[in-house]
Amino acid sequence: MPKSTKEEKYRWIKPILNQEISIKQMTKVCPFSERSLKYWLASFRELGFDGLENRSRRPKTNSNETSIRIKERIIELRKDKNQCAKKISWDLEEEGINIHFQTIQKIIKTEGLTRKYRSRKIKTNYLKNNGRQARWLRST
Repeated sequence: MPKSTKEEKYRWIKPILNQEISIKQMTKVCPFSERSLKYWLASFRELGFDGLENRSRRPKTNSNETSIRIKERIIELRKDKNQCAKKISWDLEEEGINIHFQTIQKIIKTEGLTRKYRSRKIKTNYLKNNGRQARWLRST
């Protein structure tokens, strides 16, 4: 039994590499598609056994990402003027940079430049009135 996916893929393409069987005949027996077999063969011929390793299909870059120069400018404005995202977007529009204020808000939040609010805890005390009705008192 194969121990890894590389070994499993190699087991399926080995007869094709040795020219014992064609790709068309292998697709009738193999649970994988013809396209997968051809892809494995090409990567094996190019990179060897390491070419059969599973690779991520996740995109390496994001085309819609805000540029680093704009992010640095937003952080600089926030630290200098300590303004909200809306006002920073107005300042950037004057500089010729059009960016939505919610994007600015997200950048400010990820950089940790937002205020940290403290919430006051409400304490409640339970009082008894000589066996009559009980009532709650809130002390702040």
